[in-house]
Amino acid sequence: MAYGGGRSGGRAIRVLNVAEKPSVAKAVSGFLSKNQQGGLRVRDGRSRYNKIFEFNHTINGQPCHMSFTSVTGHLMELDFDDRFRRWHSCDPVDLYHASVRKFVPEDKSDIRRTLEEEARKCQRLILWLDCDREGENIAFEVIEVCTQANRDLNIWRARFSALIEREIQNSVQNLVRPNQLFADAVDLRQEIDLRIGASFTRFQTMFLRDAFMINLATDDRNLVISYGPSQFPTLGFVVERYWENQSHEAEEFWTINCTHNTDEGAANFKWMRGHFFDYACAAIVYEMCIQEPTVTVTEIKEQEKLKYLPLPLSTLELEKRASHFFHMSPAHTMKVAEDLYQTGFISYPRTETDRFSEKTDLQWCFSKPRQACRDVCKREREREREAVKVGKDAATVTDTAAERRNNN
Repeated sequence: MAYGGGRSGGRAIRVLNVAEKPSVAKAVSGFLSKNQQGGLRVRDGRSRYNKIFEFNHTINGQPCHMSFTSVTGHLMELDFDDRFRRWHSCDPVDLYHASVRKFVPEDKSDIRRTLEEEARKCQRLILWLDCDREGENIAFEVIEVCTQANRDLNIWRARFSALIEREIQNSVQNLVRPNQLFADAVDLRQEIDLRIGASFTRFQTMFLRDAFMINLATDDRNLVISYGPSQFPTLGFVVERYWENQSHEAEEFWTINCTHNTDEGAANFKWMRGHFFDYACAAIVYEMCIQEPTVTVTEIKEQEKLKYLPLPLSTLELEKRASHFFHMSPAHTMKVAEDLYQTGFISYPRTETDRFSEKTDLQWCFSKPRQACRDVCKREREREREAVKVGKDAATVTDTAAERRNNN
């Protein structure tokens, strides 16, 4: 892929910026337009949901007139050519070799037209898509649409992990080239999902229809039995766990707990045996403990226990902990995480790593929450002092009123 264009000297150039969501476009535009001459201006694009923000900015000494718009997730879809899209057009196994095409669907045509119109007026394209492989793939979808309208665009990628001003300002001054390999990996995954999912879905749906002699033309039920490379194994885990729970037979057991209370606190002792399945045996041991409540300490073992610093959460670990501690579904967890990310509270939540980048300034990241906590505590103390003061004043007024009544 060719990247055209270069620096235009001291004259201002027009730059098209594209984010993955309208909210991200609005947030980044707000950060970059601060203290800039002309401020932030907003106008409508072809899509009613994807506004265009305009402002001035300087990138590495180059004055720029920035136009900032957005897409809404993937701009393109992958599907088979029309001659393979009908269920009876070919044998399901032929779908592994059938030709596929990537195209902009009709419901995204307004976004495509906005990108084409803006690209024709610009010399540079900056991609602000989410910094994961999926975001890189969407970036190349945007590139394909924009370069069809203007092949001379100078194309750059902004990499950022959080929607905070410092991160955004640093990102726009350290632009990089988009990564074609990341985008190709997503294209390959999409094609594998399409071929496997479509072929197996058609095969098992038609096979079971014939086996049970169901006429799809007269039966109004939704009888598509879908298959997906991720969906089907996950369903297998769910069913296997369900069968385990159904086959489990509960059995009563008894255990003995011992607690020693002192002025320094309580000590809980664990029984090495664990538990009894026989009530009579448990009762005998319990009676022995009641009759002889004195114990002898025969040995004291001390062991140093180290706790490692908590690691950043990968997406999978985030979903596991949210499910365990808060009983949140993965979908709900990611929605909350996306909302927190878009408001600047956390870094991008869709990640496979549990490591911070070496460039991440953790001290700075925690400085604002630390100060916010101090402000909350300070306000709470002031509120408590004010409540005490009001209480004393009220008591004084009440006592004075009572004295007046008594004197009268």
